[in-house]
Amino acid sequence: MSGVIQGFGVIGAIVLVGYVLGRTEVLGDNGRDVLAKISFYVGTPALLLQMLSESDVRVLFSAPLLVTALSTFAAAALFVLVALWRRWNIRRTTIGALCSSYVNAGNLGIPVAVYVLGDATLVAPVMLFQLLVMTPIGLTVIDFAQAEEKTSAWSRLLAPFKNPIVICSLLGVSLSLLGWRIPGPVSEPLTLLGHLSVPAVLLAFGVSLRGSQLPAGGAERWPVLVSVGLKSFAHPVIAWAIGAGLFGMEGAPLFAAVVISALPAAQNLFVYASRYNVGVRLARESILLSTILSVPVLVTVTALLG
Repeated sequence: MSGVIQGFGVIGAIVLVGYVLGRTEVLGDNGRDVLAKISFYVGTPALLLQMLSESDVRVLFSAPLLVTALSTFAAAALFVLVALWRRWNIRRTTIGALCSSYVNAGNLGIPVAVYVLGDATLVAPVMLFQLLVMTPIGLTVIDFAQAEEKTSAWSRLLAPFKNPIVICSLLGVSLSLLGWRIPGPVSEPLTLLGHLSVPAVLLAFGVSLRGSQLPAGGAERWPVLVSVGLKSFAHPVIAWAIGAGLFGMEGAPLFAAVVISALPAAQNLFVYASRYNVGVRLARESILLSTILSVPVLVTVTALLG
């Protein structure tokens, strides 16, 4: 588990730097928003364009990834059902559903895959699925819901295609399918810009913790508790049930599917919430609590199935 601890340590260190920046007000009153916008409009689109253009989209059709996809949609659907019962609005529900199902496959998934599962490539299909399927679906729903409040039907249809993350995801997949590679003079700047994505997200997350209340309190209490419960406990159980019961998986493949599903909510969900100014506290607290809980959950999964 040393790799897992190391992964948490790296994330914690950068978040702590962000918190110090927030406390000292070095970045001013809008530091968090600027960092979030840098990630949303520059870092993440560049990262997605290059990553997806160099990926093999055929891995989306493997059986282990199908287990991950079904368990992801199931966890998200459970949050949506609760939201319908509680009558939460669509945009807030979308953020909560993503926090209930979208795993931190990058920052934590890679060290977990290396040191716990013994194969770093196991998280690649999951990252591709989330970037290619989950992110565009979630952001498109938010765009539609936001546009519906103030614009025409035509504007609502075009709204998702004005989103830089959706645009770069589609462009990256198109390049991959066509077998084209981004030329070096373009690829190198994209690489540098893509490196902004994760640090900017973590720094923005740290800045947001300045002056924040204790998690799972106030108006966001129940959405946070529901999303954390689904992400930390229900998601890995669902993955195990689907893998073992529906696909007859056992041994290492089942262990890998459950471990990946037990990863906490990804930090980039906080950037999405900040960009649209919806469910910001829900995203921040869900990520924080699910990250803390993922340590004992991963240890338990390893003890039971490893």
